[in-house]
Amino acid sequence: MAWFLGLGITGVVLLALSLVFDGVLEGAFGGALDGLLEGWLSLPVIAGFTAMTGFAGTIALGTGWTGPAGAAGAGAVAGVGAGWLTYRFSRALMRDRTAVTPRTDDLLGTSGKVVTAIPADGFGEVLLRLAGQPLKCAARSTEPVARGTEVWVEAVPTGTSVVVRPVDR
Repeated sequence: MAWFLGLGITGVVLLALSLVFDGVLEGAFGGALDGLLEGWLSLPVIAGFTAMTGFAGTIALGTGWTGPAGAAGAGAVAGVGAGWLTYRFSRALMRDRTAVTPRTDDLLGTSGKVVTAIPADGFGEVLLRLAGQPLKCAARSTEPVARGTEVWVEAVPTGTSVVVRPVDR
């Protein structure tokens, strides 16, 4: 039983190491293993297989319904199942893509409100919405714009400033 328990603990330690040193093994061989350690031979899959083989073997042997050979077989079946699940979950996580990160160029053509009056050829502040989030930017305009006026973004010269014009209604 100690062998199976040691195998299970080794698997857990491998899993912890794979979380801490993710990608180190791939880089250690100078690209010779490119693609080999992805998928079925990845460290998390091997760790899941090893841990489940050990713990399932310990449970099978500890319950007394089988001997060491049967416990090894039951552990191997459980290990293959855990390895397969780990592989499938890791593939699903790798395919999961996040939404596109908003850029400052996305401000072009949006409307907002002036929060600090904009003098002619000077700077004020406008409150805009970028990807649903409020964003306060420095703003310039060719004509003076009063506080509370709705404006339209004509240009985005920098990431923190915009050129606006009042909305004509």
